[in-house]
Amino acid sequence: MGQSLEELAKQLRDANKKVQLIYAFNGTGKTRLSRAMKELIAPKPEEGEEGARSRKKILYYNAFTEDLFYWDNDLESDTIQRLRIQPNSFTNWILVDQGKGVDIVNNFQKYATDRVTPAFNAVYQVTDKDGKKIDVPANSEVTFRVNATNLVTEGVEPIVDEDGKPIVTEQYDVVKVSKGEESNFVWSIFFTLLEEVVSVLNIAEVGDRPTNQFNELQYVFVDDPVSSLDENHLIELAVNLADLIKAAPQQLQFVITTHNPLFYNVLHNELDLRTKGKKEGCYLLERMEDGTFNLNVKYGDANKSFSYHLHLKKVLEEAIAGNAVERYHFTLLRNLYEKTAGFLGYDRWSDLLDTVEGSKDAYVRAINTFTHSALSNAQIRDPSPAEKNTVKLLLENLVNNYAYWQQDQKNG
Repeated sequence: MGQSLEELAKQLRDANKKVQLIYAFNGTGKTRLSRAMKELIAPKPEEGEEGARSRKKILYYNAFTEDLFYWDNDLESDTIQRLRIQPNSFTNWILVDQGKGVDIVNNFQKYATDRVTPAFNAVYQVTDKDGKKIDVPANSEVTFRVNATNLVTEGVEPIVDEDGKPIVTEQYDVVKVSKGEESNFVWSIFFTLLEEVVSVLNIAEVGDRPTNQFNELQYVFVDDPVSSLDENHLIELAVNLADLIKAAPQQLQFVITTHNPLFYNVLHNELDLRTKGKKEGCYLLERMEDGTFNLNVKYGDANKSFSYHLHLKKVLEEAIAGNAVERYHFTLLRNLYEKTAGFLGYDRWSDLLDTVEGSKDAYVRAINTFTHSALSNAQIRDPSPAEKNTVKLLLENLVNNYAYWQQDQKNG
């Protein structure tokens, strides 16, 4: 029997390490662990000063961070789509007080694309329930612009100066960016904030700091910022984050979780976690069949300390043997198929289903049912006995029909 996420959060809090690096497979509980640690260190404040002070002890990035941002799709006039920002003390400080919009744009274009430029808008109006127009504070929204200066608009006369020469004016299209680009934008705001926090806390004299709101900050929790990045940008982000951690004062302790072996390896090597007694800060988060969790100490990078594919295989085999297949096991199974297909050079993970007896479409539909949480039925029921047997059947398909897996099995 393992521990609860709350117990693991206490373990991380009390470890007193500059950085703790955690690897976990998708569906294991990384984001819930970040929430548990946030609630442990900074619970929802009661009335009074102590609750307000506790919120200043931890800064965290996870899937819930993106909830501060939401789209206004301008359904009424269908002209300009804006990403609204729900202001809090941190976003107000980085955007309004410090005016770091340019740095955020630079970070976004570094990790996403330089073809799109985020533009923070000065002010906008909303209508309250009484029909009254209200001005919303500056930098509470952002539009994404695609530069179109060189495009010729049919039927539009060019603007010319007094000598008849065309005047080049900036033209752009306002677009709604992809979910991946939106995630990169949110990360860019967080990373820019983190850069500024480190800069402020590295000022030794407290009285000389431009703000005192970070003086009590102790913990930074970063949960998987790389889900939308290609390998080159992923490596760049990992190196930049490692440099920032190394530059941070001892006051700050970092907890980083990821499902990506490459991101884990780059951080592991850049932070030199394999030497100087720091290796005890590297873990593999595992979810047990009884719903509890373990933080297993790992030595070496991902290539040496654990095998992604063999571990997934082991977790699925244990669930099948104990008749304990749950919804998240379908996510692990799909992940296993995707990684295997990529390793073997298949275009689609579903191509590996050609060797299974029965309806290929039915198997794809079964896996998709439990790996797309937006489907309502996946939220209200556990897999049926037949669906649980599908996990067993499809795992056996990989083991029995693809030499890659047979070779892994021989090598132990």
